[in-house]
Amino acid sequence: MTDRLEPFLARWQNAGGTERANYQLFLTELCALLDLPLPEPAGDDTRDNAYVFERRVVIKQPDGSSNNGFIDLYKRGSFVLEAKQTGKTLDSSGWDKAMLRAHNQADQYARALPADEGRPPFILVVDVGRNIELYAEFSRSGATYTPFPDARSHRIRLEDLGKEPIRERLRAVWQDPLSLDPARRSARVTREIADQLAKLAKSLEAGGHSPQLVASFLMRTLFTMFAEDVGLLPARGFTELLQRLKAKPETFAPMLENLWQTMNSGGFSPILENTLLRFNGGLFADSQAISLDRDQMELLLSAAEADWRYVEPAIFGTLLERALDPRERHKLGAHYTPRAYVERLVLPTVIEPLRAEWQEVQVAALAFEARNKHKDAVAEVRAFHQHLCDVRVLDPACGKRYIPTFHHTPYMV
Repeated sequence: MTDRLEPFLARWQNAGGTERANYQLFLTELCALLDLPLPEPAGDDTRDNAYVFERRVVIKQPDGSSNNGFIDLYKRGSFVLEAKQTGKTLDSSGWDKAMLRAHNQADQYARALPADEGRPPFILVVDVGRNIELYAEFSRSGATYTPFPDARSHRIRLEDLGKEPIRERLRAVWQDPLSLDPARRSARVTREIADQLAKLAKSLEAGGHSPQLVASFLMRTLFTMFAEDVGLLPARGFTELLQRLKAKPETFAPMLENLWQTMNSGGFSPILENTLLRFNGGLFADSQAISLDRDQMELLLSAAEADWRYVEPAIFGTLLERALDPRERHKLGAHYTPRAYVERLVLPTVIEPLRAEWQEVQVAALAFEARNKHKDAVAEVRAFHQHLCDVRVLDPACGKRYIPTFHHTPYMV
């Protein structure tokens, strides 16, 4: 890869001219660099092409008229790409505005695609020879395209192509975009872990432990795994503790109780040999642990080895649904609503209206900026920020303990 990457970077990092002169050549060479198929030759009507430069779309106007637009590069079922060659300093105000205009144009083109073709999951905005921005909307239902994977890392500089994970991400955008959907990845991982923990829970119940004790024990254990992987506990501290205790399971319960007592109060933990934060909320006020045998330890360790940053919080409900005595579920409030069902309601009723408001605020702020009214532009954005801070959402069915939280996939407006 290095022997091809370095000439590519040298060739394009100082490229001048306009995007019309350069973008097709740049994207063709990018595809070659990533070992991707090249766009098709255009037919008489590019609407018949599944992967083509200058794909025509018909844009309908509010007054009933229509005009043609042309997508710089289109791949059906994958992306709409809009290319610019801004010539502006990266990350400057002028550059941000140019990229935002390109994003809005790409979004308009995506929404102009025929309904039977569907909207692609990705929008790409390219500053030729310098930067690639990714935006995703995996439901393909007309919702807002948001920075992917997040607002801090959706911009790919040309030199970032030297990193294999970045190249793999772009290959997936071209060839299997839905594989990048974090909800699908989380659902798969969550199902696998839930199966393991359900076996453990049933084994503990069969050993005579009450469903309430099993549920509270597993809740604390699962949260400890999550806290480890998001940096609230020392990295791999809990997982390595389980590995050590696997050889002497009789010490598992007292050592885990000691750890949970420290997590409840905060302070130095001799178990993890580190100072811990205090975990409030009452989860660790009861520190009772259950003794496990070797097979049960293996199930717990297997779950701990997963990356809990990508595990759905719904696993708490999943585990309870699968593992507990059905007679006890109602008393525990152990019923949960799958994430997809929640999103089906939350996205159109809460998130999308806020995103639409944000787009209007952006237009207004840019209009103020164009008239050199910087203070008015800032005031417009700050007023919307305060509006977001004031939003309150009540879930009347969340019960008193198992509150649904989408911890690692915040809804970006």
